[in-house]
Amino acid sequence: MAQRLRASAPLAELLRPRSLDDIVGQNHLVGPGMPLRRMVEAQHLTSMIFWGPAGTGKTTLARIVATSAGYVADSVSAVSSGVKDVRESLERARQRLGEHGQMTVLFIDEVHRFNKSQQDLLLPATENGEIVLIGATTENPYFEVNAALMSRSTLWRLHPLGESDLRIVLERAETLKEVRIDADAIEALVISCEGDARSMLTTLDTALILTSPVDLERGEAVASRRITKEQVALARDGRLMHQSGDTHYDQVSALIKSVRGSDPDAALYWLIALLEAGESARFVARRLVILASEDIGLADSHALLVAESAARAVEFVGLPEARLTLAHATVYLSLAPKSNSITRALTAATTAVRTRGGEVPMHLRDAHYGGAREMGFGATYIYPHDEPGGWVAQRYLPESVGDLTFFEPSSYGQESHIVRDWRRRRGDAGEIAPSPVE
Repeated sequence: MAQRLRASAPLAELLRPRSLDDIVGQNHLVGPGMPLRRMVEAQHLTSMIFWGPAGTGKTTLARIVATSAGYVADSVSAVSSGVKDVRESLERARQRLGEHGQMTVLFIDEVHRFNKSQQDLLLPATENGEIVLIGATTENPYFEVNAALMSRSTLWRLHPLGESDLRIVLERAETLKEVRIDADAIEALVISCEGDARSMLTTLDTALILTSPVDLERGEAVASRRITKEQVALARDGRLMHQSGDTHYDQVSALIKSVRGSDPDAALYWLIALLEAGESARFVARRLVILASEDIGLADSHALLVAESAARAVEFVGLPEARLTLAHATVYLSLAPKSNSITRALTAATTAVRTRGGEVPMHLRDAHYGGAREMGFGATYIYPHDEPGGWVAQRYLPESVGDLTFFEPSSYGQESHIVRDWRRRRGDAGEIAPSPVE
């Protein structure tokens, strides 16, 4: 029976790591001397949240960390479990601890799907040490996970697997299935999965099935010993990167530069070239959101709203209809006035923070708690709303920064009007000098 179950298991399950040394990627967490490995070696865990995209190994890592550290692993799914299931898991954990002295790791997949009352149920058990919680989420936990639960946990980010990591996974699949994957097929699998190892292995599983000839006498498939790029494309219903990795990044660069250069025709061309090659609509949408602030900025702040709305629409609608939304956003961003003043200001401010540092001026410090005023915090702060025009001359930068100016506005689009009004309120004179877009 075990052999039959193994034979029917998907590649992602067959290749699931069994120890920290088997894990591919996430070296910043499980590499030598890194945090999770050191916790396992010390046989001491604290509650934690794993945040990362699908297919990065959150569930597997939680199981390995728990068992390798000597804890009993229990799990519930936030999708299918309710308060009753959580209470039963907590009760089992208490019994293990009381009767056998065994600590329990309670793993909750998709923890962000728990409502507030379900998350609150975990607070006492994590606070008094009855369990160690490991939650996994693909969503930003600062928005989706109870703040009280976050404060009792350490957040660890899991990153999409890199190209070299994905190639290692495919090598293991070749060995396990005793097949050879052509070089261009490997490249197609790696580029198309967006760092999601599970998605890549699912495609390979499908390719193995679709390309296996059938033994008509025995009525069963005969395993193919070679996977080609064409077979990978068949497994993805034709949605495949038809270009090399370099060409892919060149086309992304061409899209960005065409929008930055205010050429809607070229921008549309490179947008469609990417989508026809199998690029993820989500990837394109993310690039447009970044571009809206990087290359348009205050010249047309609505550009960010358009790009962000397009990204949400892509999630809601999906391809192929989302091509309309992406085309809409791409043309709008191409036609919008351009300014990189935000990009330049961000770079300048980052340099100042990293090289000069600086303490918060006394008059800006928080003065809402007992004893703050006695220490002089906020004593000389002037409340702008009490002043004519809602503005007062007052220093906000640290002394160590001096009189550096980070924001140098451009004269393009709405930015010139925003800055002119700002200067008028401050009583500043002078016009905005034209700032060429870099």
